[in-house]
Amino acid sequence: MRKIDLHAYSGTREFIESQGEYIHELARYWKREWVAKEEHEVIDDFEAAGVEAILVAFDIESVTGYPPCSNDFIARLRDDYPDRVIQGWAAVDPWKDSALDDAERAIRDLGLLGFHFHPIMGRYSVDDRSLYPLWELVDELRVPVMIDVGTTGMGAGMPGGSGTRIDFAHPMAVDHLAADFPHMTIIAAHPGWPWVDEMTAVVLHKGNVYWELSGWAPKYFPDQLKRDIRSRLRHKILWGSDYPSMPYERLFREWGDLGYTDDVLEGVFHRNAERVLGL
Repeated sequence: MRKIDLHAYSGTREFIESQGEYIHELARYWKREWVAKEEHEVIDDFEAAGVEAILVAFDIESVTGYPPCSNDFIARLRDDYPDRVIQGWAAVDPWKDSALDDAERAIRDLGLLGFHFHPIMGRYSVDDRSLYPLWELVDELRVPVMIDVGTTGMGAGMPGGSGTRIDFAHPMAVDHLAADFPHMTIIAAHPGWPWVDEMTAVVLHKGNVYWELSGWAPKYFPDQLKRDIRSRLRHKILWGSDYPSMPYERLFREWGDLGYTDDVLEGVFHRNAERVLGL
C-alpha cells in the first residue's frame, strides 16, 4: 500500500535549531531525546517505513529569533531525494515584512506544494483580518495550505506556555478562513484536541477543508472520530506522521489495530491525498 506522509519534518540540525528552547519541552512531552539526524539517516527512516514524505519547513523567527528551517532547504531535500521526499510545504512567517515576497518565491521559484502554518507558535489566528493580504496571495497562487489545529507540545509545561495561546489554533478560525476563501484547499493538521467535535463539524460543513491526523497515537483517537473515519469522513481524512515525533512502526501498528477495511486505509494513506493534492 502506498503511504504518503503529509506532515514530516526533516529531523536534521536545521529543524532542531528552528525549535530553539522549545526542543527541550518537546523532548519532555514526547518522553524521549530529540537529537539532530543526518540527512541520510532521515531518508533511511523513510525508506525503511516505505513512506513518501512531504517535508514541512518551519519559520517563527519574528516571534522567537530562532533561524528558520527554510523553504530553500526543504526544496533542496526534495530535489536531492526525489524517491522519498516527493514535495514540501513552505513556511511563511506572516509578521515579517517580506512575507508576501517569501510566499510568492516559495511557489513560483522553488515549486513547493503549498504552505504550512503553526498559529500557536506564530502567535496569530488565521482569521485575523491583518493576515488577509497573505491569504489573498495564496488564493491567487492556487495552492493548498495546511494549518495546525488543537494544542501543541511546543511550550507545553512552560510558565504561561511561553506566552503562547492555544485558542489561536481553534477550528473555528479555519472555518472562517474556508468561508472567506472557498476555492482554497485547506488541510487541518492534527486531531484538534480539545476541539475534535468542532473540527469534525468544520470538515463536514466546508467542502474545501480536509483533515490529517498526525502527531497523535491512533489508539487515543476519540471513539466518535474512529467511527467517522470509516463512515462520514472517509473521503476527507489524510495521513501524516509528524515525524520525527512518533515512530512509524507504532503508527502503522495502531492504525492497523483500528480494524478498518483495506479500502478505508487506502483512502487514508494515499488515495485521498492523491485526489485532493494531485499527488
